Amino acid sequence: MQDLPSDRDALQALLDFHVEAGVDLALDETPHNRFAEPKAEAPKAEAPKSPAPKSSPAPSAPSPRALPKAAASAPEEVAGMAREQARHAQSLEELEAILAGFDGCALKFSAKNLAFADGNPEGRVMLVGEAPGADEDRIGKPFMGRSGQLLDRMLATIGLDRTQVYVANIVPWRPPGNRTPTPQEIAICKPFIARQIELAGPEFVLCLGGPAAQNLLGVKDGILRTRGRWFTYKTEDGREIKALPTLHPAYLLRQPLQKRLGWRDFQALRRALDGRE
Repeated sequence: MQDLPSDRDALQALLDFHVEAGVDLALDETPHNRFAEPKAEAPKAEAPKSPAPKSSPAPSAPSPRALPKAAASAPEEVAGMAREQARHAQSLEELEAILAGFDGCALKFSAKNLAFADGNPEGRVMLVGEAPGADEDRIGKPFMGRSGQLLDRMLATIGLDRTQVYVANIVPWRPPGNRTPTPQEIAICKPFIARQIELAGPEFVLCLGGPAAQNLLGVKDGILRTRGRWFTYKTEDGREIKALPTLHPAYLLRQPLQKRLGWRDFQALRRALDGRE
């Protein structure tokens, strides 16, 4: 067994790594056959020597937290509620407040924080990913973990940083265990990201990963087929925004050889910003 680090920061980093990887249960290194182990006999209750005094009944254990009625409604009905509420937001601040009070998505009740956005909403570029991870859920901002650090380095290669771009996700709450959001969860949250793009009004949208490209641009192909190609994203008020799908930084961390493709896409974005694309 590998010795655990004694440094507190190193231990915290190790725990954060396992949480982000979806590990939520510790097991013994030695396998046990629980069926072969003898069952412990329950201790025999002794007969009371004298009648016990009457006491008030013990309070019953609290029931698990029930989801609000909105989260338990049909997905189509909840998506309609989301569209109606998102439409009323006249600023990004109003939209964030509306989203914070929206109870229609069950992910809200398992997440720690709403990861609404980061960066500069007046930037020319808006980057949209899929959903927050463990670090994003803890901090309350998108792209704060290892994938966010890689994203910052990729932006730096084309002369950008978070003071010049706006960053968000299709789903603003972390799915438990970093699982993929369900189609119903994405459909419920989609009106909010659509309004967020509309209110920010960027010149370019960078779709980070297949789910962002498929749900924002309506493409059916995987990200390796769509990346590097320019599309048009249409807002509800009729504006057209140039959109470029590219590989998600988390994918690039798992597949380092594909970083060359991400480099090409970011170079294409730089050329577009300079009016050369």
